[in-house]
Amino acid sequence: MTKPANKLALFTHLLTGQNIVFVGLLWSAFTIFFFLSFSVTLPGEDSPLWYSLGTYLLETLPYGLAAWLCYRNWKSPQIASGREVWLFIGLGLACYFVANFLFGIWELYFGLDPAISPADLFYIGFTICLGWGMVLAVLPRRLNLELKQWGIIAIIAIVGTAFALWLNAATAANDTGVEEIETGTGTEQVEVVEEKDAYEGLPGIIVATDRFLGVFAKPVNLFYAVADVALMIVASTLLLAFWGGRFSQSWRMIAAGVLAKYIADMWLKYVTTLPGQYESGGLMEVFYVFAGVLFALGTALEYDVSTSRRRRRRGVM
Repeated sequence: MTKPANKLALFTHLLTGQNIVFVGLLWSAFTIFFFLSFSVTLPGEDSPLWYSLGTYLLETLPYGLAAWLCYRNWKSPQIASGREVWLFIGLGLACYFVANFLFGIWELYFGLDPAISPADLFYIGFTICLGWGMVLAVLPRRLNLELKQWGIIAIIAIVGTAFALWLNAATAANDTGVEEIETGTGTEQVEVVEEKDAYEGLPGIIVATDRFLGVFAKPVNLFYAVADVALMIVASTLLLAFWGGRFSQSWRMIAAGVLAKYIADMWLKYVTTLPGQYESGGLMEVFYVFAGVLFALGTALEYDVSTSRRRRRRGVM
């Protein structure tokens, strides 16, 4: 009866910061090799199913591991930065794990345009929970930042906002141009036929859901643009607040994870402004994988530092 508990204890013992760093480096290296080797397809051809499934697995699994590590931090009374912090960060990472699973079903199984899907509800949950968790980490600390540090945060806010506004303007201009061409050339009927072909053979509830969600595409994308900038500001503040402390290394990983996701999101926003239909699996999506790996690294390092501090106290006593 004690074997499952022993196996769980062994598994937990193996999830040290050093082991997580080693596995994360291997995972990242393999991801780069996988994307570089198979992301380029011949003109007019789609990526094979095995490649798409592989990209989803490479991206999703690190978030699942990071969520479990956050759960471990939340359960530990020794965590110095506060258990509630890791509860919300873990909930956010779990939301991302579920969202990627739903997103893959929507795109690969049903063959629908992944611009917006039921997964976006969980992606929004990821953004809110992750952001609130980082805010909770900053609130107890006194932000005695220097003027140049506030300047860095201001520059990040200005540059991030300007870039997001530019991408939204480019998207709006692209949509307007497409509508004018279609109206002038009489291709509206072709679009209707293509839409019917896309929905052919799908259950009615899936078709109705996809059409209903399409109404919210613009406000949801605007939320992502604003939220990405907000997360960058909070992550930068968090990084500067913990800079030089004993726990700075773990929060550097978290901040780097937010930056990696911001790069991937901005690239995704950019490619959707280009002509043609976007298909998942582009090379720059490696940054989504890097983000998940960095979140896992930061969570594991926080646990190691907190528990090692407790062990040292016991040794002194």
